[in-house]
Amino acid sequence: MATVDILRDNLIDKLLTISNKEYLLALNSLIDKSVENNATVELKEAQITMLQLSDKDIEMGRLISQEQLDKDDLAWLKGR
Repeated sequence: MATVDILRDNLIDKLLTISNKEYLLALNSLIDKSVENNATVELKEAQITMLQLSDKDIEMGRLISQEQLDKDDLAWLKGR
């Protein structure tokens, strides 16, 4: 049996011994949230285009450092 299967079986065995309703509700909530985080996100066409443009910028070396971006932001804010 694979390690994941063993771990799952061990967890099931332990869950069957728990009778505290609040504890089980908390575990259920935790599991539900982890399932939601693994859901596939459908991107809109505009989002896909923006990501493709970003990839092209990276390929062409059109990048700035975070430090330079911060300086540019501060200069822009001071100019307002």
